[in-house]
Amino acid sequence: MKATGIVRRIDDLGRVVIPKEIRRTMRIREGDPLEIFTDAGGEVIFKKYSPIGEISPFAAQCADAMSEATRLGVLICDRDHCIAAAGISKKEVLERRVTPVLEDIMEKRKTVVFDDENHQALEGVSRKMCVAAPIIISGDVSGAVVMVESDTMTKSSESDEKLVRVAAAFLGKQMEE
Repeated sequence: MKATGIVRRIDDLGRVVIPKEIRRTMRIREGDPLEIFTDAGGEVIFKKYSPIGEISPFAAQCADAMSEATRLGVLICDRDHCIAAAGISKKEVLERRVTPVLEDIMEKRKTVVFDDENHQALEGVSRKMCVAAPIIISGDVSGAVVMVESDTMTKSSESDEKLVRVAAAFLGKQMEE
């Protein structure tokens, strides 16, 4: 754990303000759920809660099935990181941060098909996005399903777009239950 040198007091309602610089660096937005951890040493730790992360084994199976059907790479991301992947090296992509382009797609709540544009889904990963759709859980954007070029396929089809939409909707419905 790294000290920031910032000290805040708890107000009479038990609230503490997380400084804007830390919120920006950690990509914490208004309304984001935070999980609270404590330890025997008296530390209180806030961690961004990822509902999609709760189903990462299931998401990995979904990504595997999609990749086998399309021969494209498949990424399933929460709002910040890749949590499951198939059709490409998992070491290359898991836990990588999403790019501002993918964040924007999630915020706009629209499925996007990329033709020849060179947009990456993850920071430090050069594979181009083919199709991306937001995962919406109870009205809140919680992540995205993304098809990216693989070693064997570089273009998506119209059916791939539909598959990404269905997968995103399905994962969202699974989390609502």
